[in-house]
Amino acid sequence: MKNLIKYIAEALVDNPDEVVVSEVQGERTSVIELKVAKEDLGKVIGKQGRTARAMRTILSAASTKIKKRAVLEILE
Repeated sequence: MKNLIKYIAEALVDNPDEVVVSEVQGERTSVIELKVAKEDLGKVIGKQGRTARAMRTILSAASTKIKKRAVLEILE
């Protein structure tokens, strides 16, 4: 899951070196935290949050396959 979000985020931003993805695992749920450069934050969120929502949808579909729940947090 972590690699999937990192791959998508690096493709979207101008500074792929500054993309940091960390994962906090729970028993059934994992929280994936995404941190990008300040000037790239708008690209990751998108207009009205559409890009962020799409990333969460992809993450949800992928996590359903492995029978876990994953939540994406975009940090500033």
